[in-house]
Amino acid sequence: MVSTPVAIVLAVVGTAVIWKGSGLFEGAADRLSRYYRLPVAVHGAIVVAVGSSFPEISSVVISTVVHGEFSLGVGAIVGSAIFNLLVIPALSALSSETLGATRDIVHKDAQFYIISVLVLFIVFALGATYVPGGTNSAAILTPTLAVIPLATYVVYVFLHYADASDHVGKGAPEVNPRRTWVTLLFALALISVGVEGLVRAALSFGETFGTPSFLWGLTVIAAATSLPDALVSIRAAQQDEDVTSLTNVLGSNTFNLLVAIPLGILLAGSATIDFRVAIPTMGFLTLSSIVFVVFVRTGLELTDREAYGFLALYGLFLLWMTLETVGVIETVRGI
Repeated sequence: MVSTPVAIVLAVVGTAVIWKGSGLFEGAADRLSRYYRLPVAVHGAIVVAVGSSFPEISSVVISTVVHGEFSLGVGAIVGSAIFNLLVIPALSALSSETLGATRDIVHKDAQFYIISVLVLFIVFALGATYVPGGTNSAAILTPTLAVIPLATYVVYVFLHYADASDHVGKGAPEVNPRRTWVTLLFALALISVGVEGLVRAALSFGETFGTPSFLWGLTVIAAATSLPDALVSIRAAQQDEDVTSLTNVLGSNTFNLLVAIPLGILLAGSATIDFRVAIPTMGFLTLSSIVFVVFVRTGLELTDREAYGFLALYGLFLLWMTLETVGVIETVRGI
């Protein structure tokens, strides 16, 4: 375990490295997508989603494979989803004159995202009740269960494919594919290094304060890995690309819940989480999702007043996690 000052430095440096690597990755992925003339559905639902979600994927993979802490990776994914839903749209709305939405966002993207939350919770419940050895305090997630969210994501891609035009557009002959692939691979390595620093910092915080690493995944890793999504959405909102700003959040969350977590399960062979921890945190994620849909649907725009409401709700979440960390309340620990 590293000292607390060193852990703080690791967290700050790791966040900066992730930001730089994510920028390189998204740029390279976009150029390769145009060069190979990938369909719009593949570009939007896979290339863009993977580009903005790779830090979260790395957190699950590194936490599970390197440190044997699958719960830390799950905490990072769930915390990132909450951050994406509440903080990113709020900052996007406050940094632009108006942040408009469409009925497609509410009735297709947002609703399918809520379905993804439900599917993941069902997987956790099945691991606690139907897998041999599973209990309320030990939901055992198997590769068979991981197939359920992955299959759901295939449906998500199909729906986008059915609604999309055939292609992104013409190719980009000016792109040097070999150099771009090198840039992409370098970006992946850079992000992985940054995430490793964050994971080590979170584990150190957990040992120092005597709290589950899951809590630090929900907060520290989640906020740091969500930074690329935040920058993409805010920049899109400032350029009056409101639909891109909101769909980036929903698409990233859907990908993280239906692909990143199952990927960690498949890499680990099987994984165990505390179902008593999953219930309250998934419950807050569900609450955040409902608030997001209601606020965005009202007038089909997110006002500054609603944006401050989002930030207040996220502040409530951080207060809850802080009280858990210092032992004032124990709803997440399930004791």
